[in-house]
Amino acid sequence: MALDSAGFKRKRFDDLFSEMEAKAKDAFGQNINTSERSVMGVLLRLFAWFLARAWQNSEDVYNSAYVNTATGPNLDRLGPYGGITRIQATKATGTLRITGTDGAIIPLGFRVAAGSSLFETTASVTLGSDGTALATIQAVTPGRSGNLAAGTIKTIVNPTVSVTAASNTTETAGGREKETDKEFRDRFVISSEGRGKATVGSIRAALLSVTGVRAATVIENYSILTVDGRPPKCFQAYVLGGNDADIGQAILDTKAGGIEPYGNVSVTVKDDAGFNHVMYFSRADEIGMNVRFAVKTTASYPRDGDDQLRTAAIRYIGGEDMDGTLYVGLNMGEDVVCSRLYALAYAVEGIEDVVPEISMDGVTWTKSNLSIAPNQVAQTAYGMVSVVHTS
Repeated sequence: MALDSAGFKRKRFDDLFSEMEAKAKDAFGQNINTSERSVMGVLLRLFAWFLARAWQNSEDVYNSAYVNTATGPNLDRLGPYGGITRIQATKATGTLRITGTDGAIIPLGFRVAAGSSLFETTASVTLGSDGTALATIQAVTPGRSGNLAAGTIKTIVNPTVSVTAASNTTETAGGREKETDKEFRDRFVISSEGRGKATVGSIRAALLSVTGVRAATVIENYSILTVDGRPPKCFQAYVLGGNDADIGQAILDTKAGGIEPYGNVSVTVKDDAGFNHVMYFSRADEIGMNVRFAVKTTASYPRDGDDQLRTAAIRYIGGEDMDGTLYVGLNMGEDVVCSRLYALAYAVEGIEDVVPEISMDGVTWTKSNLSIAPNQVAQTAYGMVSVVHTS
């Protein structure tokens, strides 16, 4: 039976061929030739192959109904049930200084490049009396490839006599790849806590849905006494990232009526009727986490193996990679588990042995787990992850 209380079990090619072979022998005798080169054997195998494809399609249809097994567009279609949508790839932006003839008008779409990364201005600008102007540029193609260092975008793609030089005065940032299936599933699980209003889980889910927020937690004091500095009958939200006004609006839209938020950051937001409300929250205490890998490698270790290790650590803990990509990583109050780094490291090809260590100060290193308080969040960065090669 294909579908029972245990779920869907698809029949594979070998299963189908065995059943068809047995049926053929029942019908034509046990001595019938079903070898690979026989006419009957070829026919049975052809039919079994096409049936196996049909069974595979049926299994895909079944799996597409569940968050843990759906992939691609089918997973996207489940997002609304969790109140979320997949984060799409974004284009990096930055500032370009254009030098040329004073008074010249540089039209929207003026293009510059750094290698294969192409950028264009988002609005027309006029060069000032000093022959320069600053223009906002955006990558033509979304993704991390557009996150470049200052002074690296210099090639003028569509030259004009009015422009003699161009260079980005700041790094370009904000480019990211489309959210992966795993990242989307992780957010779906969190969003399920927040179905409804006025609960700690729903407030946290609303905060995590705010653009730019990478971690959040909510601690409530439901007693009539002051606890850990929090007044009676209140809650305190700790948030990493995001805009103050957007965070305040999310709190107002989700909290229970008459319950006061608490924190050291205040922002005034409006309700549906246009009345002002002051919302309070606190910024998360970021705990810088240094990571060190001592590795012994083989000849198959890739040239960018060190960077792969650094990115793996940043993806797990959270923080900014070399290309400016921000990874969410661990949530507020989650401990840093050193043993998780072993599995991440061994996923890189060519590693024969590895010993990961972590440190909060870069001086005292440990192979043990590090505890993180509920109002803290561990974060690392490309420069905080080192790789040491041993013989």
